[in-house]
Amino acid sequence: METKKVILKNESGLHARPASELAKIASKYQCTINLIVNGKIINAKSILNIMSAGIKTSSEIEIQCDGEDEKKALLEIEKAFKNNFGE
Repeated sequence: METKKVILKNESGLHARPASELAKIASKYQCTINLIVNGKIINAKSILNIMSAGIKTSSEIEIQCDGEDEKKALLEIEKAFKNNFGE
C-alpha cells in the first residue's frame, strides 16, 4: 500500500469539475484508491462519493493506493492535487 498526505488548495474545494477529474484519473488504475478526510474513507473512483464528502479548501487528505499499479496511481493523483486539477 502506498499513501501520501496532501493539502487541498482549490479555493472552491473538491466541487464537480475537480471531483470528476480525480475520479477519471483514479478509474484508469486497477488498484483500490481511497481518500481519507476527517476520518471518512472515500472511494476516489466515485464522483458521487467525492462530492458528497464536501471536501473544503485547506483540508488534509490522505491518498491510499493499494494494488498492482499503486505507485503510478499515487504519482498521478498527487500531481493533479499539486496542479489544483487545472484550476
